Amino acid sequence: MAVRAVWILPLALLTLLDGPAGPPVSAQSRPKEARNSLGMQLVEIPGGSFDMGSTVGPGEAPVHRVSVRPFWMGATEVTQAQWLAIMGTNPSHFKAAGPDAPVEMVSWDEAQAFVRKLSEREPGWRYRLPSEAEWEYACLAGTAKDPYGPAEAIAWIKENSGGTTHPVGLKQPNAFGLYDMFGNVPEWTEDTWHDDYRGAPSDGSAWKGGGSPYHTLRGGGWDLPAFFLHAALRGPYGEIHRRGFRVAADRR
Repeated sequence: MAVRAVWILPLALLTLLDGPAGPPVSAQSRPKEARNSLGMQLVEIPGGSFDMGSTVGPGEAPVHRVSVRPFWMGATEVTQAQWLAIMGTNPSHFKAAGPDAPVEMVSWDEAQAFVRKLSEREPGWRYRLPSEAEWEYACLAGTAKDPYGPAEAIAWIKENSGGTTHPVGLKQPNAFGLYDMFGNVPEWTEDTWHDDYRGAPSDGSAWKGGGSPYHTLRGGGWDLPAFFLHAALRGPYGEIHRRGFRVAADRR
């Protein structure tokens, strides 16, 4: 069975644009890390402001200033083993990729069920999906380079994936210590889909409402060409689209 990700991609895209400039993240200022009872590595993302969006495609505009509060984020996508430990099943198409490969074939509602159950298991944490703003801010990691490294060095994509997902954490991380922010599996965010950013919140929170039945995916997947990798890439997906995700979290 062929499994393909579908993204709204701008036909006029000729070059990838640099991301918004921000303060560089030095080795001394690398975020704090924690590990939960599943062995899931969490990275503390420092708060800050950035210019969200791009001029590449109409769905990524207008570029607007957003302030993000500190939060925690999974260093990797949720794996098949982690999903199995919480949910008791493994829905993934790419089981042959192994227990450390990202779980996929997961709907937005199923991802919500996972973070609720994980929050019940971990009383010191409240797990959730990241907002679009949090995801893009974390992906850029305070740097001006977008993407943050050579495509095949940082991501499993069409050119190097062999048509399958791969165990998480094998590619180079970004400056915040986050792996696979591009490629491997598309990642659910908390936000309801909106066609552009007119009226979007400026506080980094998830943009809900608006009447759309779709939610927003970020990051691209194993079958996305390197040409399209950039932090602002986004697409609308409904419940029939079953993808992957990584967690965000807040201390209780």
